[in-house]
Amino acid sequence: MSEQIVEVATRAREAATVLALATRATKDAALEAMAAALLDGTDTILAANAEDVAAAETAGTPPHLIDRLRLDGGRVAAMAQGLRDVARLPDPVGEVLRGSTLPNGLELRQVRVPFGVVGVIYEARPNVTADAAGLCLKSGNAVLLRGSSSAVRSNTAVVGILRDALEAAGLPADCVALVPGEGHDPVKALMRARGLVDVLIPRGGAGLIRSVVEESTVPVIETGVGNCHVYVDEAADLDMALAIVMNSKTQRTSVCNAAESLLVHEAVAADFVPRVVRALQDAGVTIHGDAAFGAHDGVVPATEADWDAEYLGLEISAGVVPDLDAAIAHIRRHSSGHTEAIVTGSQAAARRFTAAVDSAAVMVNASTRFTDGGEFGFGAEIGISTQKLHARGPLGLPEMTSSKYVVTGDGHVR
Repeated sequence: MSEQIVEVATRAREAATVLALATRATKDAALEAMAAALLDGTDTILAANAEDVAAAETAGTPPHLIDRLRLDGGRVAAMAQGLRDVARLPDPVGEVLRGSTLPNGLELRQVRVPFGVVGVIYEARPNVTADAAGLCLKSGNAVLLRGSSSAVRSNTAVVGILRDALEAAGLPADCVALVPGEGHDPVKALMRARGLVDVLIPRGGAGLIRSVVEESTVPVIETGVGNCHVYVDEAADLDMALAIVMNSKTQRTSVCNAAESLLVHEAVAADFVPRVVRALQDAGVTIHGDAAFGAHDGVVPATEADWDAEYLGLEISAGVVPDLDAAIAHIRRHSSGHTEAIVTGSQAAARRFTAAVDSAAVMVNASTRFTDGGEFGFGAEIGISTQKLHARGPLGLPEMTSSKYVVTGDGHVR
């Protein structure tokens, strides 16, 4: 294991010991100080980010990744507000999950506790740096951050500002640290730092997530890509359906909760398909459609790969299905397990869809874009977990903790 990784992880572990004993008041004051420092340092952050963006554009980085990388005053302000939002949330540490007095008089309590040291490996988005730092701090965890090389200047600026604010607030700067070094070797060392790092969270594309899951010896909370579906049922309000499809697909295309696939019940296809084709094309969306959609000018024939694609841009796959069960079967076959939506006026259809679709979030008459920790009222989130063990859905504060049992006796022996 890299000596640099051992050193930074060891310092983080020492900081985590201090942080585990910190009161909510201390952590909240630190979060407020970090938020204020980000706002004060906006010019520094934006100057560093401009260099990253310029380098990415020169390298021919795709537009959706440039969008994720780019910061402006509004996004920095949102990062600061995210920290303040987390400060206002209840502290999960010490929450009693269950408790009882056993027949022998022992008092048993299961309480939330921090993981200890959390490693976050992520791509492109510098706002994740602040989100992860804030959530880990509030949940009592030290965090080791490894962003992509494309955002190294931005992340260095943000972390430097956050570390100074932590020290000023009386907490160790090593509660938040960047993983040092260039290239893939430091990442591989982080993935093998079992005993120093308690859990890893990868956030990014399918290749990054697969690499971390398959190569890490440190336990992993797997976040997933978003091949999200919108299904327009035969009982749908078609005006509502059109609004939900357009918001799900076009409100922001480069994020994991944007819709990538559209399914329409054949009973409403004659009315809805021409409307949605026109609206999507007017918004600049390329439609990869089946035969029913392909009858319209400009629609590209869908390949099998299109049904599995996470486009992260102005593209969508679209098809007509004979019934609700066919929609469910299609989604179960092609979904990445992130978010699916049904638009329907039928309670029976909604119940069947929500029970049968196996994804982290299922929307009824609402946009897929709502799958987000902030939108759910959790404050900022580190990512959307699409696995089933430990945590599923937005990774907010409770999901950033484990638990332990505290057993209190009065001289009890077995």
